[in-house]
Amino acid sequence: MEEQKLINNRLKIALSLTINAGYQLDGTAFALLKTIAQTKEIKEILEATIDKTAKLKERPLFITREMIEEIIKESIPEDEDFKTVSEGVGKIFQPPAKDMEAEIEIVDDPTDKISSAGEVGDFLKYFRDRFTRLEKILKQRLDVKDAVPIKIVLDAALNSNVKTIGIVTEIRERNRMIFMSLEDFESTVTVLVLPTVDKSIFEKAQRIFLDQVVCVQGKRGNRDLIIATDFISPDIPERRPRTATTNICAALLSDLHIGSNKFLEDNFNHFIRWLKGQEGNNRQREMAGNVKYIIICGDIVDGIGIYPDQEKELSIGDVYEQYRVAARILQKIPEYIEVIISPGNHDATRQSLPQPAIPMKYAEPIYEARRITMLGNPTKINLNKVNFLLYHGRSLDDVIGVVPEISYKNINETITVAMRYLLKVRHLAPIYGKKTPIAPEPNDLLVIDTPPDVFHTGHIHVNGYDTYRGTLLINSGTWQGQTEFQRKMGLEPTPGIAPIIDLKTYQVTPINFV
Repeated sequence: MEEQKLINNRLKIALSLTINAGYQLDGTAFALLKTIAQTKEIKEILEATIDKTAKLKERPLFITREMIEEIIKESIPEDEDFKTVSEGVGKIFQPPAKDMEAEIEIVDDPTDKISSAGEVGDFLKYFRDRFTRLEKILKQRLDVKDAVPIKIVLDAALNSNVKTIGIVTEIRERNRMIFMSLEDFESTVTVLVLPTVDKSIFEKAQRIFLDQVVCVQGKRGNRDLIIATDFISPDIPERRPRTATTNICAALLSDLHIGSNKFLEDNFNHFIRWLKGQEGNNRQREMAGNVKYIIICGDIVDGIGIYPDQEKELSIGDVYEQYRVAARILQKIPEYIEVIISPGNHDATRQSLPQPAIPMKYAEPIYEARRITMLGNPTKINLNKVNFLLYHGRSLDDVIGVVPEISYKNINETITVAMRYLLKVRHLAPIYGKKTPIAPEPNDLLVIDTPPDVFHTGHIHVNGYDTYRGTLLINSGTWQGQTEFQRKMGLEPTPGIAPIIDLKTYQVTPINFV
């Protein structure tokens, strides 16, 4: 309690410094300050940030996360370049993580829950379960408690205020108007969105997904019509994430693509040598010594026949051999580090979501190489009380195709924006029938029932991180160079970057091994 009072006092001082200097903190900057408020240096860091900002030619209104991070980096003495540390030279590497007890709790793994045979009746059960669970989440919001079923809305008086919850089954944009079909278990209503009513509502409607469960507020129109005045998504509440009690770190990886001739094996070996204290400057080696967990969030291997002309870019044309090579590489990781693996769309397991863990049939060498926790996709785990939602991220392709401000050409800047949309709709694959195959399980295992502390994805091959309402968003990038398929899409990957997260402070340090 006393420690929390001290942290809150440091935050108040930081806010006062900012306001007195004539600036404001944007949301991401304030989130970062909350993570470093446990250190005495927060005041000095912010003072240095304000001093540097005051020297800019154009005075900004906001102090951003990037400005603060730049000061943090400048304050760290780089006593060595990132280079190989010769054996016997410098400090002896004594990793604290070696003496730390791993605390892994598997909260929710789909592997043993998958049961669907894919019959027509299963689709009905699947969408009924999706609607029921997301409706329940929506009704926990104070601004949705007065929503009524669609059939009651249809009986409402003309021009009366109405509010209802439904699943979006159709979206059409015509003549600068948007028409939506909204359904619940008993009825259907048409939602009309006019740009003349409120431009912001029209823009919000353009970002509504097919098959999304949403609350619509509006005016009762003629026949079966609602004229929308607002849309309310389930979203996640603002919250304080749980933290570890010690400075224990996790390295978040994905998309190794072993077997591809674009796999950056030399760079990945640099990463492993860093874990062993054989590379890096003093601070980087100190951080390596605190790494207790490695999470690989899908696409361990490149697989076979995943995208057009893939065979031209394979160095290993047999999936069994790809996993054997992967096992040899993963075996080099220090034995005290816990390795957690979930599959992606390139791995040898079923392609439809949710995916079970990669079966022993294909990945037996990995199972036997070292102690590894093999889980499905998506999966929820607790590491030292910190709740992780691990999801490879295939449906991010569908989000990119819908949200106007996101494209593959600007995905390096907007990857966390795409992740944020999944949290807003509280579903990992809200759009059915696009690029993401979804199995009709009787229970929708893709609903985000509980907001995670850390939301970790991959798939898109770009590194990025941000915070959203107390949740840390991390897309861990890739260890594969640009493929011809990605070049045609206009996607520029950011390979060879390992984001390291301190589970006590939530400080994210991306280390570039390229």
